Amino acid sequence: MRDGFIKVGAASPLIFSANITKNCDTVKNIIDKADKGFVNLLVFPELCITGASLGDLFLSDTLLNGTENILIELKDYTKDKYPVVCVGLPLKCNNAVYDCVAVIHNGEILGIVPKKPNFNTRGFEYNNLPECDAIELEDEFYNFGTDILFKCDKLDEFTFAIANDKNGAVIIADPSVSPETVTSEKSREIKVKAISKDKNCAYIFSSFSGDSTQGDIFSGHSIITENGKISAQNKPFENNDLIITEIDVKNLCSDRRHNGISVADLLCTIAFSQEVKETGITRKVERYPFVPSDKTELAEKAAKILQIQSFGLAGRIRHTYSKKAVIGISGGLDSTLALLVSVRAMKILNRPATDILAITMPCFGTTKRTRSNSEILCRELGVDFKEINITDSVKQHFKDIGQSENDFDVTYENSQARERTQVLMDIANKENGIVIGTGDLSELALGWATYNGDHMSMYGVNADLPKTLIRHIVRYEAENSTGELKRVLLDILDTPVSPELLPADSKGDIAQKTVDLVGPYDLHDFFLYHTVRHGASPQKIFRLACLAFEEFDEKTILHWLTVFTKRFFTQQFKRSCLPDGPRVGSVSLSPRGDWQMPSDASYSLWLSEIEKIKI
Repeated sequence: MRDGFIKVGAASPLIFSANITKNCDTVKNIIDKADKGFVNLLVFPELCITGASLGDLFLSDTLLNGTENILIELKDYTKDKYPVVCVGLPLKCNNAVYDCVAVIHNGEILGIVPKKPNFNTRGFEYNNLPECDAIELEDEFYNFGTDILFKCDKLDEFTFAIANDKNGAVIIADPSVSPETVTSEKSREIKVKAISKDKNCAYIFSSFSGDSTQGDIFSGHSIITENGKISAQNKPFENNDLIITEIDVKNLCSDRRHNGISVADLLCTIAFSQEVKETGITRKVERYPFVPSDKTELAEKAAKILQIQSFGLAGRIRHTYSKKAVIGISGGLDSTLALLVSVRAMKILNRPATDILAITMPCFGTTKRTRSNSEILCRELGVDFKEINITDSVKQHFKDIGQSENDFDVTYENSQARERTQVLMDIANKENGIVIGTGDLSELALGWATYNGDHMSMYGVNADLPKTLIRHIVRYEAENSTGELKRVLLDILDTPVSPELLPADSKGDIAQKTVDLVGPYDLHDFFLYHTVRHGASPQKIFRLACLAFEEFDEKTILHWLTVFTKRFFTQQFKRSCLPDGPRVGSVSLSPRGDWQMPSDASYSLWLSEIEKIKI
């Protein structure tokens, strides 16, 4: 249960109609499997002790007395077993028969939840299910009702309810039974993903195979979802009696806090105690959480982001009556994307691409490759292109402030960035235009921008996009282009990320590479996502990063996590005064309602946790 991970299981037993003894033995065998795997929550299907096709036999005292005895037998069997077990069976209460789910753990019945049958309502009471009542079994009274929340006393985020998505449980256990048809598999997947996404919860849908073959056929299709995504499933007729995966309940609760979802006022909350064990993570940890792994989904996301960016920029140009969109073009990824967005915006406004003025401003570190790519890109897109060499201006500024041209310090670098911004701003004034910002989300997280330099613009189209995603959006545009435009876009994608503020090397190549200075953006975007999206602790982020990135050893990951944490806190002052820009995703650092923190917040608490990580 460390870091909020718990193991959950969905059972798909082979059931024999009315053979409750045989079915009980099957349930016991699956409980043993789950116990060996340290499963925290194990969900069996609805009516799995009897089968669901018994019809009038559900009213038989012989059957009902037998199922009550089986429940007591299973209660005793779970003594010293680790999982909390949810098992479906019919039970009598107040002279009525209910389709019930018994929740048992370590030799105790925690509660019994009546539910509306999913398959056959014949003989069952389901119109007036009690919210909170009691049921008597063998002279003992147990909680009985639909409005019950089960909660682990060792992990507050570990809460679950039975077939109830209205009480705010983090996990919804849905012991079900569902006959197989040609459309049922897809329908189940759509249902559980939709509820899981809407409620920011995990959803465990379990069903059995077997039972009567007189009419309906049961396939054992079981599904486990988390926040709208399928984590594991037993496909129809796959004959896997138990699927197990991990659920990150802390992440789910973080999403709920962001979305205002809380636990409802309940009539009954039942606590249970479960020994804290190390939860091994077997599921895939996404290396690029901002980038969909499915190519079709990635292309759709890239197209949608470009649409949002361009419509946002078009609206700002229209509102300000701007005659020109002025953009500094460097031959790098960020300015390339900003230029592509600007071209799209002008098309939306039915204006020519020549209403975009792209300016390249070579100085000490500009290389022939980036300078050439900038010019070719602008020519192919049909925008106005202008070169303004700022070398003499920067040298004069160095003389004015007493800066040596041989001292390659931060002043040497930032003077160039601020001179470029001044040129852009003044030309925008001259042309009655606005300056289009090119900085991205990754740079803002690290503060990798010159304050009042490239940090500033009149509209920042890339402010919500991390570096790892920008690369794929530019590639999307390249794949949908032809000829020289496609070639130059692909070459830009292959160019090392660099601000080009230090002189090139002896071969004329880029000497100043961002990855050498602030670290790999692959790691930083990973850190950023889990920090902002889920509020994850450094310890948890480190653990996940070690699973996601095989090419980095633990020492390297820990080093860059420390760098990220320090920079993320100390550079907030730059984010507190960002220009406007379109919001495109769930992770944003805009100070206008998306991310708010004081500029002088201390990172000591986070750093102390990092220092405790042992490698």
